[in-house]
Amino acid sequence: MRKSLSTAMLVAAGAVVGFSLAATRTPSQAQASRISRASDGHPNLSGIWQAMNSAHWDLEDHAARQGPLIALGGAYSVPQGVGVVDGGTIPYRPEALAKKKENYARSVALLTRAAKEETGPRIAMEDYHVFDPEIPCYLPGVPRATYMPYPFQIVQSPETVLISYEYDNASRIVRMNSKEEAPTDSWMGWSRGRWEGETLVIDVTALREETWFDRAGNFHSDALHVVERYTPIDNDHLNYEATIEDPRVFTRPWKISMPLYRRVESLAQLGEYLCVEFASELLYAQYSKQEGK
Repeated sequence: MRKSLSTAMLVAAGAVVGFSLAATRTPSQAQASRISRASDGHPNLSGIWQAMNSAHWDLEDHAARQGPLIALGGAYSVPQGVGVVDGGTIPYRPEALAKKKENYARSVALLTRAAKEETGPRIAMEDYHVFDPEIPCYLPGVPRATYMPYPFQIVQSPETVLISYEYDNASRIVRMNSKEEAPTDSWMGWSRGRWEGETLVIDVTALREETWFDRAGNFHSDALHVVERYTPIDNDHLNYEATIEDPRVFTRPWKISMPLYRRVESLAQLGEYLCVEFASELLYAQYSKQEGK
């Protein structure tokens, strides 16, 4: 019985690995013929999509571990995850790797204090940048918005692609075949798109340095440059790649890749997740109490 069970598990694992490998390939000629097309002949990417992995917690390989709030036991623990970084490791400069570790330690310390203090800790506005921007509910930036555990929607036209995210009502406009430069840095950056065969390529610049890549403290500077590639595998699966370049933080450009899945439920839609109201006590209660004195 034990031998039969082990064999079944190996077969199942092989099937999963096979599907994962297939999900990262570009579409074959037969698959391409079954991909729906927009009016201009390009693949129609319009729809609601979602990543199904643990990159939100950590882009690199990581074991399951207890969450930052020990008082909650198994709740909010971190799931094990296979990394999405090509080559396995983010190529940090030595001083930047030390800052990455400090970022994570600061966020854990803040959340630990929150569990112990009845009124919760407070974040001074001038110090918000040393914590995970998800804690005060700032916009997630690119590429993090793509693999947070919330769906996002693509609305495509020949001149413009709109990408809307459930998390915090974030959105961005992709200007197709544009040479226009960003007027200023912003949380979601400046996106310019083009088609390379079946692939939508989005060049993202002018990203604010405060955003992180995940909850593990992986970060960047304001020199970040991201090139995204959305390639349809079939009508319900995309292969997503993001090449990340930041010479101030990393020794070389590096890439993440993952499949994205279309939400095919008949009632699939973006919900309303305005998390800023959940963070208002953390950010502003100290000021309202001062006014009440």
